[in-house]
Order: sequence, then structure tokens, then C-alpha cells
Amino acid sequence: VHLERLADHDTLVPIPNRRAFVRELSRVISYSQRYDTPASLIYFDLNNFKQINDDHGHAAGDAALLHVADTLLENLRESDAVGRLGGDEFGVILSHTDAEQAQVKARQLEGAIKAKAIDHEGQQFTITVAYGTTTFKRGESAQQAMAAADRAMYQNKSAQRS
Repeated sequence: VHLERLADHDTLVPIPNRRAFVRELSRVISYSQRYDTPASLIYFDLNNFKQINDDHGHAAGDAALLHVADTLLENLRESDAVGRLGGDEFGVILSHTDAEQAQVKARQLEGAIKAKAIDHEGQQFTITVAYGTTTFKRGESAQQAMAAADRAMYQNKSAQRS
């Protein structure tokens, strides 16, 4: 049990890693299709994460990742799931949530992440994120859903830059 938990949890932040997240995503997609209830995915990517590491050091980068994980956990329902997908990317599974509700929740989470400054060794900085959402379609795999949310996140990131 201990090794299984280690294998499923991120080494830095207190949330499931990509492997465990994808397993949960597959489960929610199956449930959503079987019972014909909507469910959605939000894909978050921290903006200028490399810059935070370069300007403030890797410990500050770690503090930023912890801040995002904590903020997501604090602002989700028990029926939702969060995971670290790698580097500076996070995923959120919203059960019983249609496309419009997912957009509203993504904006709310984005605001919550930006609203609170990170205090690291006497330095304060804030972080922003780009996000993309997708609502599961019949017959879609976890990988297809993640790719769709990832594409939407990149469109959001490009729109933020221009």
C-alpha cells in the first residue's frame, strides 16, 4: 500500500501524479458515458515558470507549484480530482460539469491562483496560469481528452500573449 501510494503521488506536491490522474480520468469518462452525465477537464499551465526559477531560484519554483496545488485543492469539490501532469502543468477533473460550468470554474481557479501572493524567503511574487477546458465526448479516451484540453490551453496562452 505504501509503495502504491508513492507510485501514485507526486514527489513534490501533495496530489496524484500523471499516472494516477490518467487512471482517474479514464474512470470518470467511463462513468460519464455510462450514466450520460457531463464531466469536464481543465488543463492548467503556469505562465513564465522558467522565469520564476531563474529569478528567484528553484525553491521559489517549488513554492509556486505548491501554491497552485493547494489553491486547486482548496477550491474544488470532493467529487473533483486534481493531479500534477508534469513540470508546471496541472489537471482538474470536474464531474457532473458541462462545458459552460467548466469555463466558469476554470476562470474562478485562475483568479484564485493569481489573487494570492507567494511569500518565499522574504520575496513576494504572484503567478498566472493559462488554462484549457474540454467536456468529454462519447467514445473519447483519457489521452484524447487531455490532448483537447492541452490544445485549448495553448490557444489561451497565445491569446494572453497578444
